[in-house]
Amino acid sequence: MNNDAESLKQLFFEYLQIEKNASPYTLKYYAHDISIFFEFLKQEGISSLGEVDHHVVRLFLTVLHDKKLSRRSVSRTLSCLRSFFKFLEREIVVQHNPFIQIVLPKLNKPIPSFLYMEELEKLFEANNLEEPLGQRDQALLELLYATGIRVSECQQLRLQDIDYFIGTVFVTGKGKKERYVPFGRFAEIALEEYINNGRNILLAKAAVKTDYVFLNARGNPLTTRGIRTILDKIVERASLTIHVHPHKLRHTFATHLLNEGADIRTVQELLGHENLSTTQIYTHVTKEHLKKVYMSSHPRANK
Repeated sequence: MNNDAESLKQLFFEYLQIEKNASPYTLKYYAHDISIFFEFLKQEGISSLGEVDHHVVRLFLTVLHDKKLSRRSVSRTLSCLRSFFKFLEREIVVQHNPFIQIVLPKLNKPIPSFLYMEELEKLFEANNLEEPLGQRDQALLELLYATGIRVSECQQLRLQDIDYFIGTVFVTGKGKKERYVPFGRFAEIALEEYINNGRNILLAKAAVKTDYVFLNARGNPLTTRGIRTILDKIVERASLTIHVHPHKLRHTFATHLLNEGADIRTVQELLGHENLSTTQIYTHVTKEHLKKVYMSSHPRANK
């Protein structure tokens, strides 16, 4: 592709950052997808984005199919290019968006797995609350389950984001969208114990002081990978054979709320979902749960 195309790509990313508040993950994947498309155009001898029409797009779809990419990857790539050409159309670089009529591959939406209370209790009992790292792990576990926040939101928490008086944490989610999420008494106790005791011991080991809530053994802010590793170790200490990742605790948070009668729009707001359809996947979990309870409990349910 020529320099004009690269310049337009850069303008598109500035638009995503400034006007759309796109996350670093979105920018990373969009850069990858556009680069693949530009390479395809180069191989086909197409030097201008204005030459891209419906036939070129169909040929590109064939190339993606030949690469045996998953439907999710193809859908993401097409969604990215649709947005890119919509931007070009807005900037009057192209006359029309050749991706607008392309139907995105239908994705299978697997029902998210969640933890049962018996499994959660074993996790909560696995930490040594006499040690700084045990206090941190307990606070981390309690907070993730109590709030359903994303691992990135948890990693970014600062001390000033916790309001014990009204029992909320202030989080910044996808697209820099901000929200307050309440937490309960168990999380409050764990957080206070860790912040007032264990965290101070960990912080004393650091060369530079920080106001991030969750610290590693050297007193530096935890990374998202570090949080995942901690959960793996908690599962190991609890002698469970399940896999627990931060998002599974988020699934559990939503599922347990809906099972206990919470309104789906309230759960949507707590999770920070922009669209209700994203939250609705959890209603399938609750339906499966209710059916399982019914089939195992009702005297005349089984044939």
